[in-house]
Amino acid sequence: MSESLQPELIMAPLKGITDALFRRVYAAHFSGLDGAVAPFINPQSTAVFADKVLADLQPEANTSLPVTPQLLNTDATGFLALGNRLFELGYRDINWNLGCPVRMVAKKRRGSGLLPYPDAIVALLEAVLPELKPCLSIKMRLGYHDARESLALLPRLDPFPLTGITIHARLGSQLYSGQTDPDAFARCCYLTRHRLTYNGDITSRQVFHELAGRFPAVERWMIGRGLLANPFLPAEIKGEVASGPARLVSLAAFHDELFLALKDRLSGPGHLLGRLKQIWIYFIDAFPGAHRHLKKITRATSEHAYHEAVQAIVGTAE
Repeated sequence: MSESLQPELIMAPLKGITDALFRRVYAAHFSGLDGAVAPFINPQSTAVFADKVLADLQPEANTSLPVTPQLLNTDATGFLALGNRLFELGYRDINWNLGCPVRMVAKKRRGSGLLPYPDAIVALLEAVLPELKPCLSIKMRLGYHDARESLALLPRLDPFPLTGITIHARLGSQLYSGQTDPDAFARCCYLTRHRLTYNGDITSRQVFHELAGRFPAVERWMIGRGLLANPFLPAEIKGEVASGPARLVSLAAFHDELFLALKDRLSGPGHLLGRLKQIWIYFIDAFPGAHRHLKKITRATSEHAYHEAVQAIVGTAE
């Protein structure tokens, strides 16, 4: 990537976290992102997609960031029905998920579980692309069992008019643990004509610049858990730095707006606290010195206990 160009930074799809509400609140408090890929839409038993199924992707709910919807479908009928329905909603680009590592998904040969079967991937693309109205990109892992799966698949994707391929530099079998494998990503770079996006453990400005130095041809980067742990990260990558007091004020304001928005949407404290606890697993890293208070968050069973825990975290952050 040329030093004169700013990187294109995309929010990764994290199921159950980075929905339209989260994206809207995030964009109101932090800068640096150029877009987002929405968490995948669950395949339906019929080819009909009711508005409630697509509530997260209604245009009026997605005015803060450019958003690319994501499909998990592996049957041509459902793929085309959903893809063309999204086109009707105004989406000109969609993404096919070949990266989800969750075992219940993978065992159905969806997400990264389809990567060991390149013939099935190619067959689906051959079936849907002639009739698919929006453009298509792919998000994938290095493989499910072995990185050789991506090395075998990528050349076979060259004939298709994809708008790009995002590679999370892990295996599906790793889930989200263990080391990423930039060496395997490097091998992928030589096996495709498509524009590649790097994804996986971009956790700091330093890590980003090390990767950008290694992969100068990559201009697009996807950030997931690193963004939750440090919401300022996209802005920091682009050269913006928030001071200590201003940083804490922004984090607290982001949390408070997110809390109220989720409370307004979700029914009951159980659902509300459950969602917030998912976020705090990563968000706690934004408050150095406060990790010892995380258990107070995870054990909170009432809004009062939760708010006391949050105040302890904000108050003790260095």
